[in-house]
Amino acid sequence: MANTLKFGNGEWYGKKDTILAYNDENSNYKPLPFDFSRASSATVVNKEGLIETVGSGEPRVDYKDDSKGALLLEPSRSNVLLHSNSLDQWATSTSIDVTSSQIGVGGSNDAWLINRTDTGARYVQASSTVSGTQVLSFYAKANTTDWIWVFNGTDSCYLDIANGVEGTSVGFNDIKFELMDNSWYRISLKADNTTTYTRFYPSRTNGGVSGNTDLSFYLQYCGLESGSYPTSYIPTQGSAVTRLADVCNNGANEQVINSTEGVLYLEAKVKTDTAFAANCIGISNGTDANRLSIIMYGNLNSIRASMNVGGVSQFDFNLPSGYIQEQYYKIAVSYKVNDCKIFINGTKILTDTSATMPSLGTFDRLSLDLGTGSYNFYGKTKDVKLYNTALTDAELQALTT
Repeated sequence: MANTLKFGNGEWYGKKDTILAYNDENSNYKPLPFDFSRASSATVVNKEGLIETVGSGEPRVDYKDDSKGALLLEPSRSNVLLHSNSLDQWATSTSIDVTSSQIGVGGSNDAWLINRTDTGARYVQASSTVSGTQVLSFYAKANTTDWIWVFNGTDSCYLDIANGVEGTSVGFNDIKFELMDNSWYRISLKADNTTTYTRFYPSRTNGGVSGNTDLSFYLQYCGLESGSYPTSYIPTQGSAVTRLADVCNNGANEQVINSTEGVLYLEAKVKTDTAFAANCIGISNGTDANRLSIIMYGNLNSIRASMNVGGVSQFDFNLPSGYIQEQYYKIAVSYKVNDCKIFINGTKILTDTSATMPSLGTFDRLSLDLGTGSYNFYGKTKDVKLYNTALTDAELQALTT
């Protein structure tokens, strides 16, 4: 048994238009580059916890979840909220002070202090126009009040930004708090309407916006996207900005992929807008006729693994429910003539004892897509491994536990 390809697991090597896997058998390091593309800049949480902008074509390793990082791959999205972090360009009501250069997420110094100086319902307002399913996201931190009120003309929600608790809400749904560093939260709220503005009010209590002076909180990095979940922050400066999709494929080669038997291992999580959005990774010859794929669906909460040889399905492990979006899973598919199986998080789920394998040298690439350039993987990938022999049940259990 040899672990012929390693990708991630805290070892990341990337530059413009490529990111490297590697083979280190016999203490001989051999890089195995993937093709990478994204025709726009994008942001990522770096090792220091700062939200950093990287250039077009540069892969993103995101360190928000842990210190080992994960390759971040996302679909194209647009931020239509104007002046995403230039709050001095926003409209304000009377008796509101907006102060720049505050300490923000990760120790950045470009957050804003929003302070109400009388007892009225006072706000800052960002311009934005979007219709249909949309998600508002922003970073916030309590100061002299724990509560804020968010209102977009139709939907309303009170938020406890000191404790990450949703208060009274009308219209907004799927409200989430992600605790960052230094008591900052990234907060997202989904809505279904036409929005032309978004207002943030310092609030005295849950449902009690008026009363008390000198109510203040911190605000940073705001976004409004068409979609059901927030993606990485997209900076804007007066007009809508689109971050284009990430694509990572054509890695490895036939010398590290054994077509006749082996194991494909993945540790990753996904988030998608639609039920049938297939997030795929697999080995193939560039066609659907010859491929082995792991597929993580989005809103179906399902995981699937399938293999085609010469255009004929050899196995199709379809696990239709019970797998949660935005949660990491360790998945291993072991393949060999008449002996195929899938393990997830330490448990053998399904087996097949009638599969035929392709001839040696058929599989010549590893891609974070279906293997055909379609159904790109969108999510976070912590670790990918290839083995050139099938593993025992005990080894597969250990690998995925």
